Amino acid sequence: MRRLLAAALLALQACVMVPRTTEVYDAECQVHTKHMDLEAVQLAAFQHCSNQECGALLVAVGATALASAVISGSIVVAGNVVYWFEKQGRCKR
Repeated sequence: MRRLLAAALLALQACVMVPRTTEVYDAECQVHTKHMDLEAVQLAAFQHCSNQECGALLVAVGATALASAVISGSIVVAGNVVYWFEKQGRCKR
């Protein structure tokens, strides 16, 4: 179990989630609309660590990834709600 957890955290290697906005054309409403998604970005990779040092580093990386996912996820949800209302106001049906 410990090895599985360590392998999962090592796979993160300082990845954070960031919101990404894309613009698409909605043919039904005849407007350009925006949509937000989460995108994983790797900030850094660590290569050399030992015992407790490695454990502390893995915990920090995991906490950072989790915090970025929660915060960025909230931003994406709020942004998509705003974009949905904007689309409804501009829709030409």
